[in-house]
Amino acid sequence: MKLNELKDNEGARKERMRVGRGYGSGKGVTAGRGQKGQKSRSGVAIKGYEGGQMPIHMRLPKRGFNNPFPTVYAIVNIGRVQRAIDEGTLDGSKPVNAEALRGAGLLRRKDVEVRLLAKGDLKSKVSFEVTSASKGAAEAVEKAGGSIKIVESARPKPAAETASA
Repeated sequence: MKLNELKDNEGARKERMRVGRGYGSGKGVTAGRGQKGQKSRSGVAIKGYEGGQMPIHMRLPKRGFNNPFPTVYAIVNIGRVQRAIDEGTLDGSKPVNAEALRGAGLLRRKDVEVRLLAKGDLKSKVSFEVTSASKGAAEAVEKAGGSIKIVESARPKPAAETASA
Protein backbone atom coordinates (compact mmCIF):
# COMPACT_ATOMS: atom_id res chain seq x y z
CA MET A 1 0.00 0.00 0.00
CA LYS A 2 1.29 3.43 -0.97
CA LEU A 3 0.17 6.92 0.09
CA ASN A 4 -1.18 7.69 -3.39
CA GLU A 5 -3.28 4.53 -3.31
CA LEU A 6 -5.25 5.53 -0.16
CA LYS A 7 -8.93 6.29 -0.76
CA ASP A 8 -12.23 6.34 1.12
CA ASN A 9 -14.49 3.34 1.26
CA GLU A 10 -17.34 3.23 -1.21
CA GLY A 11 -20.16 5.50 0.04
CA ALA A 12 -18.09 7.10 2.83
CA ARG A 13 -18.45 10.57 1.32
CA LYS A 14 -21.89 11.66 0.18
CA GLU A 15 -22.48 14.68 -2.05
CA ARG A 16 -25.04 17.19 -0.82
CA MET A 17 -28.45 17.27 -2.47
CA ARG A 18 -28.94 20.25 -4.77
CA VAL A 19 -32.59 21.17 -4.39
CA GLY A 20 -34.81 23.10 -6.75
CA ARG A 21 -32.92 22.13 -9.92
CA GLY A 22 -35.74 20.66 -12.01
CA TYR A 23 -37.90 17.53 -12.17
CA GLY A 24 -35.07 15.19 -13.12
CA SER A 25 -33.05 15.94 -9.99
CA GLY A 26 -35.57 14.26 -7.69
CA LYS A 27 -35.83 17.39 -5.54
CA GLY A 28 -37.23 19.86 -8.04
CA VAL A 29 -40.41 21.98 -7.93
CA THR A 30 -40.97 22.24 -4.12
CA ALA A 31 -37.35 21.36 -3.18
CA GLY A 32 -38.41 18.82 -0.56
CA ARG A 33 -40.46 21.35 1.44
CA GLY A 34 -43.88 19.91 0.68
CA GLN A 35 -46.49 22.26 -0.71
CA LYS A 36 -47.32 25.86 0.06
CA GLY A 37 -47.86 27.21 3.54
CA GLN A 38 -45.71 29.14 5.97
CA LYS A 39 -43.09 26.44 6.47
CA SER A 40 -42.38 26.15 2.76
CA ARG A 41 -41.20 29.78 2.68
CA SER A 42 -37.70 30.89 3.61
CA GLY A 43 -36.95 32.89 6.76
CA VAL A 44 -39.81 31.47 8.84
CA ALA A 45 -39.29 30.54 12.49
CA ILE A 46 -42.32 29.37 14.42
CA LYS A 47 -40.69 28.71 17.78
CA GLY A 48 -43.11 28.55 20.68
CA TYR A 49 -46.19 28.51 18.43
CA GLU A 50 -48.59 25.80 19.51
CA GLY A 51 -51.24 25.85 16.81
CA GLY A 52 -53.29 28.68 18.25
CA GLN A 53 -53.55 27.42 21.83
CA MET A 54 -51.98 29.53 24.58
CA PRO A 55 -48.20 28.86 24.53
CA ILE A 56 -46.65 27.11 27.54
CA HIS A 57 -44.57 30.14 28.53
CA MET A 58 -47.76 32.19 28.86
CA ARG A 59 -49.69 29.45 30.70
CA LEU A 60 -47.14 28.95 33.45
CA PRO A 61 -47.36 31.25 36.51
CA LYS A 62 -44.79 33.98 36.94
CA ARG A 63 -43.06 34.51 40.28
CA GLY A 64 -41.22 37.36 41.89
CA PHE A 65 -40.67 40.89 40.73
CA ASN A 66 -38.90 41.92 37.54
CA ASN A 67 -37.55 45.44 37.98
CA PRO A 68 -37.97 47.45 34.77
CA PHE A 69 -35.35 49.97 35.91
CA PRO A 70 -32.50 47.91 37.39
CA THR A 71 -29.34 49.64 38.53
CA VAL A 72 -26.55 48.03 36.54
CA TYR A 73 -23.09 48.50 38.00
CA ALA A 74 -19.73 48.30 36.30
CA ILE A 75 -17.69 46.30 38.79
CA VAL A 76 -14.13 47.37 39.56
CA ASN A 77 -11.95 45.33 41.90
CA ILE A 78 -9.33 47.04 44.07
CA GLY A 79 -6.72 44.54 42.86
CA ARG A 80 -7.22 45.74 39.27
CA VAL A 81 -6.92 49.37 40.42
CA GLN A 82 -3.64 48.56 42.21
CA ARG A 83 -2.31 46.82 39.09
CA ALA A 84 -3.22 49.85 36.94
CA ILE A 85 -1.40 52.13 39.42
CA ASP A 86 1.65 49.83 39.36
CA GLU A 87 1.66 49.80 35.55
CA GLY A 88 1.37 53.59 35.43
CA THR A 89 -1.93 53.73 33.52
CA LEU A 90 -3.76 55.19 36.53
CA ASP A 91 -2.58 58.12 38.66
CA GLY A 92 -3.19 57.20 42.31
CA SER A 93 -2.47 60.72 43.61
CA LYS A 94 -5.59 62.13 41.92
CA PRO A 95 -9.16 61.09 42.83
CA VAL A 96 -10.08 57.86 41.06
CA ASN A 97 -13.51 58.30 39.43
CA ALA A 98 -15.31 56.85 36.40
CA GLU A 99 -13.39 59.04 33.92
CA ALA A 100 -10.02 58.07 35.40
CA LEU A 101 -10.97 54.38 35.36
CA ARG A 102 -12.11 54.67 31.74
CA GLY A 103 -8.82 56.35 30.80
CA ALA A 104 -6.91 53.50 32.48
CA GLY A 105 -8.91 50.92 30.52
CA LEU A 106 -10.76 49.49 33.53
CA LEU A 107 -14.17 50.65 32.25
CA ARG A 108 -15.65 50.57 28.76
CA ARG A 109 -19.02 52.29 28.80
CA LYS A 110 -19.69 55.94 29.51
CA ASP A 111 -22.26 57.14 32.08
CA VAL A 112 -22.19 53.93 34.08
CA GLU A 113 -22.55 53.27 37.81
CA VAL A 114 -19.23 52.15 39.34
CA ARG A 115 -19.19 49.67 42.23
CA LEU A 116 -15.93 49.00 44.02
CA LEU A 117 -15.35 45.43 45.25
CA ALA A 118 -12.69 44.01 47.57
CA LYS A 119 -11.12 41.37 45.32
CA GLY A 120 -7.34 41.71 45.41
CA ASP A 121 -4.99 43.81 47.54
CA LEU A 122 -4.61 47.59 47.68
CA LYS A 123 -1.26 48.99 48.83
CA SER A 124 -1.50 52.57 47.54
CA LYS A 125 -3.22 55.45 49.29
CA VAL A 126 -6.06 56.21 46.87
CA SER A 127 -9.17 58.37 47.14
CA PHE A 128 -12.13 56.95 45.23
CA GLU A 129 -15.24 58.69 43.93
CA VAL A 130 -17.66 55.88 43.09
CA THR A 131 -21.42 55.25 43.12
CA SER A 132 -21.18 52.27 45.46
CA ALA A 133 -18.63 50.18 47.37
CA SER A 134 -18.77 46.93 49.31
CA LYS A 135 -17.92 46.85 53.04
CA GLY A 136 -14.77 44.85 52.36
CA ALA A 137 -13.61 47.32 49.72
CA ALA A 138 -14.23 50.28 52.04
CA GLU A 139 -12.24 48.59 54.82
CA ALA A 140 -9.37 47.74 52.47
CA VAL A 141 -9.17 51.30 51.11
CA GLU A 142 -9.21 52.83 54.63
CA LYS A 143 -6.61 50.29 55.80
CA ALA A 144 -4.31 51.43 52.97
CA GLY A 145 -4.83 55.07 54.06
CA GLY A 146 -7.24 56.07 51.29
CA SER A 147 -10.83 57.27 51.29
CA ILE A 148 -14.09 56.54 49.49
CA LYS A 149 -16.55 59.25 48.53
CA ILE A 150 -19.97 57.97 47.42
CA VAL A 151 -21.20 60.18 44.58
CA GLU A 152 -24.78 60.53 43.35
CA SER A 153 -25.85 58.49 40.36
CA ALA A 154 -25.29 60.15 36.97
CA ARG A 155 -28.23 58.47 35.26
CA PRO A 156 -31.70 60.06 35.32
CA LYS A 157 -34.23 58.49 37.68
CA PRO A 158 -37.40 56.94 36.24
CA ALA A 159 -40.61 58.94 36.44
CA ALA A 160 -42.06 56.66 39.15
CA GLU A 161 -39.17 57.46 41.55
CA THR A 162 -39.19 61.22 40.93
CA ALA A 163 -42.95 61.49 41.47
CA SER A 164 -42.86 59.84 44.90
CA ALA A 165 -39.75 61.69 46.13
